[in-house]
Amino acid sequence: MRMAVEHAIQNNMMCLRSHSSIQTIIRHPFSSFSLSPFHKVTSLQHIRCCHNPLSYGAAEKEMSKKVGKKEHHLWKKRDSTGSGQKALNLVRIVSELPNEKEAVYGALNKWIAWETEFPLIAATKALRILRKRSQWKRVIQVAKWMLSKGQGASMGTYDTLLLAFDMDWRVDEAESLWNMILHMHTRSISKRLFSRMISLYDHHDMPDKLIEVFADMEELGVKLDEDTVRRVARAFQTLGEEEKQKLVLQKYKCKWKYIHFKGERVRVRTDAWDEKC
Repeated sequence: MRMAVEHAIQNNMMCLRSHSSIQTIIRHPFSSFSLSPFHKVTSLQHIRCCHNPLSYGAAEKEMSKKVGKKEHHLWKKRDSTGSGQKALNLVRIVSELPNEKEAVYGALNKWIAWETEFPLIAATKALRILRKRSQWKRVIQVAKWMLSKGQGASMGTYDTLLLAFDMDWRVDEAESLWNMILHMHTRSISKRLFSRMISLYDHHDMPDKLIEVFADMEELGVKLDEDTVRRVARAFQTLGEEEKQKLVLQKYKCKWKYIHFKGERVRVRTDAWDEKC
């Protein structure tokens, strides 16, 4: 065995001399090798010839590299692939149905029968398409079905549903939905929803209800937009309360507005512009 080791060393030395690049002999990091007569060699794997070897520190560092941890998210990304086609398919299905709740809900349930999760993106896109086509009855049916499944309970869905109730002259259902929103989302109702409800009451000539919504906006500190200010002022005028009308205009009406004059954006006072018009 000792002769075999010496023969291996001689071969490795010849290999080192035959190459112009730097060659080294790397000992196994967990063994000590010597040629003393008391040392037993049980393997020839301790000696090797390397053309481009690594140093011991670099090799140890490379061995100690750890595999990166997998990231675990608490949310699950919804797949939007093909959602547009699914939405168009849903619009086609509901457009061909009779105006009956059982028939519509049955078709909608079949539409999601083979889905592993609720296709919320496709359903939201279908609502948007139906809204653009002014199919208000279908908007109401699809939105109510989504809410019955516990899906789509967002401010955007509520806004679309309130608009559909407005255009389909279902004021009572709009009031029921609005009371539910006030009860469940008192501190998180958007200005857009308040404006939508004020527009609904203005559209149906209900100034008393409109003033109630305005009072809720003041209590919650929601800022009024220009259209809402005009509707509230008109409601006070209809009720014969001119003083409150002036107070509303004085408090909430913007003093400045921007107009386009000769291709430029110009800032003018609102009262001066109204007198000129």
